[in-house]
Amino acid sequence: MNEERGSWYLLTAIIFGIGLGLLYAWVIDPAEFVDTPPDSLRTDYKDQYRAVIAAAYEATGDLQRAQARLLLLGDADPSLELVAQAQRYLAAGGSPVEAQAIAQLASALGQAPTPLPTDIPPTETLAPTTTETRSPTPTLTISRTPTVEITPGEEITATLGVTPTITQTPRAIRTPRPTETSTITPTPLPSNTPTPTLAPPYVLENQILVCNPALGEPQIQVFVSNAAGIGVSGVEIIITWESGEEHFFTGLKPDIDIGYADYVMIPEISYTLQVADGGQLIPNLNSPECTEGSDQPYEGSWRLIFSHP
Repeated sequence: MNEERGSWYLLTAIIFGIGLGLLYAWVIDPAEFVDTPPDSLRTDYKDQYRAVIAAAYEATGDLQRAQARLLLLGDADPSLELVAQAQRYLAAGGSPVEAQAIAQLASALGQAPTPLPTDIPPTETLAPTTTETRSPTPTLTISRTPTVEITPGEEITATLGVTPTITQTPRAIRTPRPTETSTITPTPLPSNTPTPTLAPPYVLENQILVCNPALGEPQIQVFVSNAAGIGVSGVEIIITWESGEEHFFTGLKPDIDIGYADYVMIPEISYTLQVADGGQLIPNLNSPECTEGSDQPYEGSWRLIFSHP
């Protein structure tokens, strides 16, 4: 009987000790992490960190600083991480503006050149200062002393004697100052923020009918590339119809192409598509009827290929 009571007392003491330990560690004196590196952050905090970096890059255009900040997160491929985060934002109903900033930074990282080392500014050495020593200038002083001689029975004669006296007043000799050699290191001026120039609008190069029953739903597939034929991510696509409007961006499905984006159509609706603000309007986009590869007709898709002129 006593042994059973001792076992219960020991178990109660263990539970009570664990409870006190948790209370002290979580409530009374919880651990505080200070100055932890960004790569130790939680996943959602890393997403916030990337969003802030993307917003700073959008405002300043400083790609090298954005690269340096992203390296602190320890991602194997920062560009792919940014693309995946932008895709998660749109899927969760996040801000399209924030998703576009993240996609633009991902696109810039994919095309960024290797940064060159900064040149060391030259130092300037001033020539020694010369001093001038002047010799004393003599001063001429003339004193006149009249002499009068008087002899009885003779005329008074007066002799005026002029005795020149030269006195020299020495002037203070200027002591040469020590030669000063100063080294001036010019401070580099802050770099000017590049002013973005308006790019020419994207032009529709080809519109292809896609009959593929494996897609399951009719789609508008958009491919956007630059003049070299390389896909461009972060390009805004605007699609409108009679009662609504939606925006989406390229680069959110890099497994297909970094310049790819798609939109699922509703068969009864006719859409108008525009690539970026001010781009070419593509009207009357509705799902066509296809019969290829299937016994029954099904809804087809459109593939639109855009590029710079």
